[in-house]
Amino acid sequence: MSRIRQVLGRIKDAWGWSGFAAGLAGGAVLALVGANYLLDRPGRDALEDGTIVILSSFDESIGEQQLALVEQWNAINPEHKAEFRALRGVADDHYSEMVGQAEASKSDVDIFSLDVPWVAEFADRGFLREMPVTDEDLDGFLAQPLETCRWGGKLWALPFYTNAGLLYYRSDLITDLQPPTGWQQLTNDITEAFNSIPEGKRPAAGYAGQFADYEGLTVNALEAIWAAGGDVVDREGNVVVDSPEAREGLRRLAVGLAHTNPQVIDRDARTYHETETTQTFREGRLLFMRNWPLALRDLDTSTETKTISYNVVPLPGPSVLGGQNLAIASSTDQPAAAKALIQFLTSPRSQQILFERGGFAATRELVYHDGSVKERYPYAQTLLSALRIARPRPVTPHYAQFTKTFREGVNQALSNDGELPDDFTSRLDAALDGRTP
Repeated sequence: MSRIRQVLGRIKDAWGWSGFAAGLAGGAVLALVGANYLLDRPGRDALEDGTIVILSSFDESIGEQQLALVEQWNAINPEHKAEFRALRGVADDHYSEMVGQAEASKSDVDIFSLDVPWVAEFADRGFLREMPVTDEDLDGFLAQPLETCRWGGKLWALPFYTNAGLLYYRSDLITDLQPPTGWQQLTNDITEAFNSIPEGKRPAAGYAGQFADYEGLTVNALEAIWAAGGDVVDREGNVVVDSPEAREGLRRLAVGLAHTNPQVIDRDARTYHETETTQTFREGRLLFMRNWPLALRDLDTSTETKTISYNVVPLPGPSVLGGQNLAIASSTDQPAAAKALIQFLTSPRSQQILFERGGFAATRELVYHDGSVKERYPYAQTLLSALRIARPRPVTPHYAQFTKTFREGVNQALSNDGELPDDFTSRLDAALDGRTP
């Protein structure tokens, strides 16, 4: 074991993880071990000079903990400072901007923080350097997030944070809920709850997810298909969406969105992103909602939420695996420094801070077993269980084309009793391969 790991291990054992994280955030670790001992990396002379630029989505963590970690790096590496360059807007917009930077003849970006389905394209197009790490460096990462960093049998990134959807429910209206194991059980729970709630106190609808025409629709449709026992792309890369199970998953959504009594899915959900879903739930207009763990931050800090009580359970089926991965740009002239920064940001102590202080799901399992994490986030074990069975979106270097084509078919199905277009399989197969049908 390296001297650095020995020092860090002694501090962790003495303080516990929460004390270690607090010490790092407050600068005490720096004072104790010094800059030369905080990072397990080559000597300072091995790191190239210059500013390390990270291009990332907007930092949605509580208190901007991603930025705080970068500032910690800067405090202990003044000669190798990093710049956290955050993009605005939604994920669909970030993709275009990152591709533009990767294609530019002159770009100062050294590290890309990529949504997990983009890794294959960026690697396939030569935008990334292979991640030069050992098997020992990968110990402790959750298997599912780590797998999203691979393409073509090679490792191209390390997982920065991960994500899995959860099912939120009104615990003041539904007591002793057994986590629904399927869509039918969820709809039964909605019907039973509406029958038992006095008419003046009933929410407007039973459930909402994210069904606006953006990546959230892809996520929610995939989860509905998986919950019905279907799939869109099988393990061999074949499009299998034209199966009874896949069609049933979409039919359930279409039926739920139709005029029903009770209203199973909020009809306005076809315009909802994550923010609108959370707002509708905290206003008391839903019994259930599908959302990411970060919705807890908005629920806990909202005065409107004080009038309701809620809890979380797993979704009635596997969640889509979310999150972002850190990858080294192929055009960088600071590959060693970029690697060192990525290892710092994905280290156990950084992951502890991202989860405990920022609310981002950690990519290392050890964090979920920490006592302070369990106390602050009672849902931590539920989230860990969801992450263990979460599934990636179809892996293809043409994901942007695939998800656009998939949403077109899903939108038509939701407006047509769940019926997909006749040529949908061939169109999706072409998109998966980057072809025009």
